[in-house]
Amino acid sequence: MLANRFDAYRLLRSLAAPARLIRHVELVGEAGDALIGNLLARGIHFDAQLVECGIAIHDVGKILFPAELDGPGSSHESAGERLLLEKGVDPRIAHCCVSHAAWAGNDVTFEERLIALADKLWKGKREDALELLVIDSVAERAGCTRWDLFAEFDSLFEDIAAGAADRLERSKAV
Repeated sequence: MLANRFDAYRLLRSLAAPARLIRHVELVGEAGDALIGNLLARGIHFDAQLVECGIAIHDVGKILFPAELDGPGSSHESAGERLLLEKGVDPRIAHCCVSHAAWAGNDVTFEERLIALADKLWKGKREDALELLVIDSVAERAGCTRWDLFAEFDSLFEDIAAGAADRLERSKAV
């Protein structure tokens, strides 16, 4: 059902998602694209389609909890997963609604952590523990150590985060 972000955006529109929510996931998608592009260029194997779709729908539950568009709250997480499952969305994609906030769990996949990381970096937030989990997963897939990759990935994350002011400004334009 969701083959790419554009399918996800159509689904969001069909569910009457506010324009602000769609803009948010588009901007998180920009951060995600930088992560995906870097990993694919390195030959790292992962489900890029899952990451792309997961980013596009990770906050769908905010349709049901609109106060969480502007304020704190986690009710949208499980509500979003339930909503997507009711719509027939692949459970792995639907689960991204929950895992983008629960990224520290042992059962969270590499792809889900990339979604969580994009959701942090788009607004310039650096989350050391999450970044190290991602670097460790890349190192394992690449057959090297964290420290072989740390400086390069730290720079990548910083470069993505550095674009936050522009993305935040564009998020207000809706």
